[in-house]
Amino acid sequence: MKKKIAGMTVAGAVALGSLGFTGNNEPIDAKAKKKEPENVIMLVMDGTSAGATSLARWYKGEDLAMDEIMAGGVRTYSAESAITDSAPAATALATGQKSNDKFVGVLPEVVNSPGVDKLEGEDAHRPVANVLEGAQEHGKATGIISTSEIQHATPAGFSSHVTHRSNYGDIAEQQVYQEIDVVLGGGKESLSSDNRKDGENLLKVIEEKEYDLVENRDELLNSKSDKIWGSFAPSALLYDFDRQATENNEPSIRDMTKKAIDTLSKDEDGFFLFVEGSKPDWAAHANDTIGIISDVLAFDAAVEEALEFAKEDGNTMVIAVSDHGNSGITMGNANTSGNYSHIPVSDYIDPLKKAKMTLEGALNQLKPDRSNIKQVAELYGLDNLSDEQAASLKNSSTLSKDMASMLAGRANIGFTTGGHTGEDVFLYSYGPERPEGLIDNTEIAKSMAGFLGFELEQMTDMLFVNAQNEFERKGYKTKIDTTDVNNPVFIAEKGKKTIKIPANKNLATVTNNKKTSTKILSGVSVYNGKDFFVSQDAVKFSGK
Repeated sequence: MKKKIAGMTVAGAVALGSLGFTGNNEPIDAKAKKKEPENVIMLVMDGTSAGATSLARWYKGEDLAMDEIMAGGVRTYSAESAITDSAPAATALATGQKSNDKFVGVLPEVVNSPGVDKLEGEDAHRPVANVLEGAQEHGKATGIISTSEIQHATPAGFSSHVTHRSNYGDIAEQQVYQEIDVVLGGGKESLSSDNRKDGENLLKVIEEKEYDLVENRDELLNSKSDKIWGSFAPSALLYDFDRQATENNEPSIRDMTKKAIDTLSKDEDGFFLFVEGSKPDWAAHANDTIGIISDVLAFDAAVEEALEFAKEDGNTMVIAVSDHGNSGITMGNANTSGNYSHIPVSDYIDPLKKAKMTLEGALNQLKPDRSNIKQVAELYGLDNLSDEQAASLKNSSTLSKDMASMLAGRANIGFTTGGHTGEDVFLYSYGPERPEGLIDNTEIAKSMAGFLGFELEQMTDMLFVNAQNEFERKGYKTKIDTTDVNNPVFIAEKGKKTIKIPANKNLATVTNNKKTSTKILSGVSVYNGKDFFVSQDAVKFSGK
């Protein structure tokens, strides 16, 4: 591996029993910690409420892999709200710090949630180290996986630092220069110079960094490289049901997880792997029952893959969790208020089993004139439409919403919102020192870091010091050159020495007596629009 080297609670048991299938499995006792190295596999199913996993279990007809490692619950609120966005949720899970809406990997500017410590004003927007960065500094191989764009909020939280989650340009650049060993997901368009404001061709950089750049399932599975960058779609990958129905050559999330584990586990120092099932959240936003089931089950298969490795290895911590709830999905709706106790499981599940594709997948088959509306509706499980229903859908200005509502009505599924929700989510964990009980989302990051042998606050102090303060303390004159707004550079000058550090990269150029050299830094440098942050080793180049 090419990498940097540097110095069950009662409530949880009751909750599990209330979800449908309990199965015959006894609670798992993870093997005692037996040897070095330590590994962590962190899996996040975005926007997945307990109602979603319950429904997926009934649809599957047997226990989920996650059920076996049920360990407690997680509080998900942000620094400013009871209901979190994915960006501060990922920040909490990755860094152990609460943050604000849309912030990724940086401290908040607004703190009003009870129990969250207030910050000094100058600390707002300061980048904070994540578990992946800490693992790298301790010599471990690292990987990130997502079924959305790899630059999306949740994988970004484990690999970058920006003040707005939509800043895919900076996120992509930081990910490329973070020296992560395995990166798998969508988002190829954010890597191409044609789509980047800074004009940088990150695909070329990836090749120069000696990654095996793969673009479909076959290429991924056949790769023998220790460094793999998989970019399988311009934006997000397909829902798993749609991938199967169309025989698309994208890898499944299980495929990606297995390949990443096989690759990273070659490293004798251990590894950290982050895996996100992104699209349960997207389906929940659309109230798409089939989309939710599709990608909760696909995610669960990835958890199963992680557990197979962990059980064999004996020294791997596995954590699976949702970052927040979404949609308020329930089995039962207003129509079942008076007769719920007599409704069999089949009344909920059988209508859903008729669907062959998710809402997104079915609508992708719709002709511009909607002449095939009946066929498209049937792909989504809406068979036997009356002429009146077909005409209504054909003429609908809210077709996606109407189809989702119609299927949910047939299956007695309820939704309270098209947005996120603030309830606690389930915690699934396995392995030595696994977290358990009802905990805050920030505790998960601290548990992972502690198991891997470092403290996140110390990592932050090492990787993100204020460049202006540190260099001026050493007698340098400094400035942040934003002449090219898309490529800001920190410049420090003293005598015949000039140090230039570009944002979003792990590089510094040092010119001394007209001789210029390029230095590789620990971690990426971050400009938050006000201050420039660099690692301590960048300051060392300044001399005494």
